[in-house]
Amino acid sequence: ISRGVRVVEFDARFGDPEPQALLALLDSPLAPLLHAAATGTLADVPPPTWRDGAAVAVVLASAGYPESASKGDVIRGVHGAEALEGVHVVHAGTALEGRDLVTAGGRVLAVVGTGPDLAAARRTAYAGVAAVDFEGAQHRTDIALKASQQ
Repeated sequence: ISRGVRVVEFDARFGDPEPQALLALLDSPLAPLLHAAATGTLADVPPPTWRDGAAVAVVLASAGYPESASKGDVIRGVHGAEALEGVHVVHAGTALEGRDLVTAGGRVLAVVGTGPDLAAARRTAYAGVAAVDFEGAQHRTDIALKASQQ
């Protein structure tokens, strides 16, 4: 007997890539929800509202990740990626050295793409990934692939 959709695990801790995609579709402000959760007044806050569409986050990792992370490599193209419609870049393992944006950890950036459906969001995210470059940059090429083909 089917009992509908069941959630086995929902892993969306801040700092991980999962909420970066989820928050790209959040239409209502996040701060009141966080404050209410922290103060025990969440029942008093209107429920969150969401934009239509889909979002995909692709992590760009430094050379050697996950065993060891290369640090100090100059990152190029972030502004170019963010200039693309539907793309924003979330910094994780970055730092400034003078005027240069450089790698400073394993998961360096997440490039988030949005679109009307999962296939479009995936194309947008990977277009953003293609705009960013740093020595030893690596990323998975299969993020949301199977789901976007259904």
